[in-house]
Amino acid sequence: MNRPLDLNVVKQDILVGMVECEKRCLMQCTKWLAELNHGLSETPIELRGNTALQNGYDGIDDAEYDSYLLAKSYFHVREYDRSAYFTRNCVSPVPKFLHLYATYMSKEKKRLDNMTDSSVVSSVSHAKDFSELLSILRTEHSQQSLDGYCLYLYGVILKKLDLTRNAVQVFVEAIRAEPTLWSAWLELAPLVDDTTMLKNLKLPNHWMKSIFEGYTYIELFQNDKGIKIFENLQKNGFSKCIFIPTLLAIAYSNKRDVDRSIGIFQHLQSVDPYRLDNLDSYSNLLFVKDMKTEMSHLAHKVVEINKYSPETCCVVGNYYSIRSDHYKAVMYFQRALKLNPRYLSAWTLMGHEFMEMKNTNAAIQSYRQAVEVNRRDFRAWYGLGQAYEILKMTFYSLYYYQAAQVLRPYDSRMLVALGETYEKLNKEDVALVCYRRAYEVGDIEGVALYSMAKLYEKQGETEKAIPAFLKFCSDEKLIADKASLCHAYMTLGNYYEKIEDFEKASHFAYKCLDYEEMKREAESLLKSIATKRAHKGTTSAATSGTGTRPPGSAKAAEDEKPDDDVATDSYGGEDMEMDETNVSKRIDSALAEEEPGNNDMAESSGIHEFPMEDTYDVNE
Repeated sequence: MNRPLDLNVVKQDILVGMVECEKRCLMQCTKWLAELNHGLSETPIELRGNTALQNGYDGIDDAEYDSYLLAKSYFHVREYDRSAYFTRNCVSPVPKFLHLYATYMSKEKKRLDNMTDSSVVSSVSHAKDFSELLSILRTEHSQQSLDGYCLYLYGVILKKLDLTRNAVQVFVEAIRAEPTLWSAWLELAPLVDDTTMLKNLKLPNHWMKSIFEGYTYIELFQNDKGIKIFENLQKNGFSKCIFIPTLLAIAYSNKRDVDRSIGIFQHLQSVDPYRLDNLDSYSNLLFVKDMKTEMSHLAHKVVEINKYSPETCCVVGNYYSIRSDHYKAVMYFQRALKLNPRYLSAWTLMGHEFMEMKNTNAAIQSYRQAVEVNRRDFRAWYGLGQAYEILKMTFYSLYYYQAAQVLRPYDSRMLVALGETYEKLNKEDVALVCYRRAYEVGDIEGVALYSMAKLYEKQGETEKAIPAFLKFCSDEKLIADKASLCHAYMTLGNYYEKIEDFEKASHFAYKCLDYEEMKREAESLLKSIATKRAHKGTTSAATSGTGTRPPGSAKAAEDEKPDDDVATDSYGGEDMEMDETNVSKRIDSALAEEEPGNNDMAESSGIHEFPMEDTYDVNE
């Protein structure tokens, strides 16, 4: 947002939106607008005589007002059928919406109550449950008699029935009619497939559009664009709105800037200590950093605030997971899903726990339900790839890894997983392309170079493997897998011993002595080096004593060279006399020869559907 905002206009819009949403019992939207309004508390606005606060009766006929008040009171205590019944004959906009909304909530509540367990998200009874309501809304939509709030409800039902294209059109209509209806923006965001679709949406030129674009960019993992928009909003007066730093924390988390994200969440805790929203994301970050003490404090705190909220159950589940109590973790994630069957984090995290418990079938079911809730959850796609890899179903694994890589094109973990899968399918050229790309985008786990070097070694292309091994070993402190490091050292030692570069061979062999599994092999290599070095010295001395070589021969010319060249070629201790730039050039040169594999990669980049098992036993 480059143009400055008139905060008085923004606050007036928020107040109007709050009044209208509160009248229609859209409490989550009212809460969001109220938080936004509180963030603008320093912006003065005249309350006395304010038209926004006098709209409490607009949209309600006098004759229907008593019925509306009764229905609204029933709705607040979740007696949805009674609320719908007493507004069944109302025709004015607000009671009419309340009737439709109460009917929808009644159907949804009964559907969830009748579920025997939380093992499925979608149900074939959706169409049957909402058929009557859908028919009413479709008829009135064709007559163009729906206001923005009824259009929003129509869009929600279309989305539940997987009529995505129609839902997008209806949500855009609802937003154009009521720009401050945040619920409509929020439902639209997951339906946006890419930035091109986002730019082509015919959205109103309203200040809410910037918040929506920033939110959607982060949903699409275009984190830098989202961060830029929200930082701009903070400069334009939204610095105290708690929603914006929350999304910034999520964006930094997506960028793997975990410390910065944790810092923002800790600041939000100090500003609003009883807030539960997005604390599941905060607990995920604490899990990643293995901050057990902070996780324990957070778990006890959220239990005291609200023991029976999905966020609390998710945080407590992470608390048990970090303590490796996977059975209790699963129990709390299942509780979260009882409270909210479409709670994405719980499905994905429960899948992780089943993987830890070696219950692959239950993990697959959990990950598939996570994908049902949000098809952009790359963690669920990646988890499915890992699960099918364990089951040795390589083509299934490839399909899911490809889906994860499409969502996270610059995540090296997805590329390495793809490379390993292609390697199993004997598509080694494509695998090399994946490893190279993983190295280029920033190898998170530090395994791309090692995998690439091993594949070159397997193909017998030692000259390409050695530069990759050298680059891999260049910073041993950052390498977590010491077995891989030891193998790289041994390979380099054997290579230099073979070409009679005994100084470098000895250096790498001595490195292997620190690892028990390679100690004997390293000692054997050192003995071989010592033997060859002694033999070479004896042969050299004997040859020098004969003095039979003609002075003009090439060998004599080599013998007459000063010892400087030998000193330059020698390898002393930790300081290897190798130009890192030349090593990088050798890697790039080796990789350039593999470029034809790009065609295979392109051909295989399309995601094809595979038949999958329909049901799994969660308790297996």
